[in-house]
Amino acid sequence: MTRVFIGGSRSVTRLDADVARRLDAIMAKGHGVLIGDANGADKAVQQYLHAHGYAKVEVFCTEGRCRNNVGQWPIRTVDAGRKRRGFQYYAAKDRCMASEASAGLMIWDGTSAGTLANVARLACQGKTVTLRIVSHLKSIRLCIVSDLKSVSLSSEPDWQRFVVGCPVAARERVESELKAEKAGLGSETQTSLF
Repeated sequence: MTRVFIGGSRSVTRLDADVARRLDAIMAKGHGVLIGDANGADKAVQQYLHAHGYAKVEVFCTEGRCRNNVGQWPIRTVDAGRKRRGFQYYAAKDRCMASEASAGLMIWDGTSAGTLANVARLACQGKTVTLRIVSHLKSIRLCIVSDLKSVSLSSEPDWQRFVVGCPVAARERVESELKAEKAGLGSETQTSLF
């Protein structure tokens, strides 16, 4: 079964029509959904899926502490090791979801390093990830996105072309994270699923 890792920025609390259309397509195709438990995009997507009675959802939580599980779906507990709360602590479940997913849908506010890291994790594994940009920031020069709304990436070269136009602080933080993870990334090719 195709499994889609859906995530996004904590500042995103509402879903636009494009994201809703993509979620509808995921549900219509019966894809499994892997989602985190954070406030923001995770919670908004959970609310949307729950409102539509969708059951093929698994919520990933760090150390068994689940902040949001709107639909009371099955929970996957991910061990964060000795990491304290923060970027690395929550990245443990993100790495797990990226590894197990067939594809991804990320909802990005234009600045979140965590969402950007998930895009990189998926694309560098050769998995198609659709990135929906919900904020029109003039400071972002996205060289492969003409309308500044959405883009699909499915390879490390796609990621490299994309990241040059991202905010420097987010890019540097993600690149640092990726250096530590690079040894475990695969290279399967995927096609667009939604």
